Amino acid sequence: MGKQYYVYIMTNRSRTLYTGVTSDLERRNYEHKGRLVPGFTAKYRIRQLVYFEVTQDVHAAIAREKQIKGWLRAKKVALIESVNPEWKDLSVGWYEGRDASPSRSQPLRSAQGRRAQHDKGLRCGGGHHDEP
Repeated sequence: MGKQYYVYIMTNRSRTLYTGVTSDLERRNYEHKGRLVPGFTAKYRIRQLVYFEVTQDVHAAIAREKQIKGWLRAKKVALIESVNPEWKDLSVGWYEGRDASPSRSQPLRSAQGRRAQHDKGLRCGGGHHDEP
């Protein structure tokens, strides 16, 4: 299996949205949750993974991230709620029974019913946010 890339949306208690792209979703999620990287997600305590997609095409990942960033908040909310209507943290249990750092032993699948037709992903930085 080739390298995988993820486009993801995270939120906080106020449902402020952050859209990002990464090649290692477990690690990036861990960084957001632990406020390990200064910036928007640390400042606004963005810690809950509510949506992600996976693809093997880095260019598709980047394009999808940009597409989602360009959407109005209502469309992003509809995307999240189409696969995660209760806004549950999709990363619950990822780090249980392991040492503190995330590993790459198990590939992740899309929150979208495991489909990846509009998937994106790449860098470990960047992102976009919307406040409610």
